[in-house]
Amino acid sequence: MLLFIGKTLLLYFITITIIRLMGKSAFAQLTAHDLAGIFFVITLASGPIITDDVVRTVAGLAVVVLAHIGFSRMMLINRLRKMFIGEPTIVIKHGKIVRKNLKRTHFTLSELLSEVREKGYPDISSIDYAIIEPNGGIGVVPSQVHAPVTPEQLQIDTSYAGIPVAVIIEGKIMQQNLKLINKDEGWLKRKLGEAGCPDQNRIFYAAVRERDYSLIIDTGEGSIQD
Repeated sequence: MLLFIGKTLLLYFITITIIRLMGKSAFAQLTAHDLAGIFFVITLASGPIITDDVVRTVAGLAVVVLAHIGFSRMMLINRLRKMFIGEPTIVIKHGKIVRKNLKRTHFTLSELLSEVREKGYPDISSIDYAIIEPNGGIGVVPSQVHAPVTPEQLQIDTSYAGIPVAVIIEGKIMQQNLKLINKDEGWLKRKLGEAGCPDQNRIFYAAVRERDYSLIIDTGEGSIQD
């Protein structure tokens, strides 16, 4: 059993290392060859520990769960996190592609251009920085000239509107959500009556705005805003 547990742990960490070596594109793109590569790595790694013994199967599952939890805790250590997870990689800097960094990520130039186009930047000269994160996602920081204009820059006063909190879904009152806004069912029914929709069963969706406690009601036939 100790040999089995040791083999399980060893294969777990070898699998992590191999997938890590496949590059960030394997996480972000999941193209046919990436998906096939990950599938075969996992299949081959799990082959030596496949067993018909129920006790060993349960033990193997427990070992993987504990190893995963332990691995997550280990990632709090900077040196280990850089080794197993990696760190952000700058692939576009001041409108120019950093070829050396791009090669390290295993992204092709076509894949990079496709990703930044999807984010609304067809011209890389309008990008100040493009960064590939450890999980394969790409963050884009536009140059100041091409950055979206904010209300602050236009000196427009904005007030916090809060988020709508769902209080009725398909005719059912969401009691937990009412507690979040410090209201009760009685208050909600009064508001529904004031809005001309006293029958909650006919309401498909209703939400309360956090800022002023106004209602948004959708009966399925149309919307009502209180």
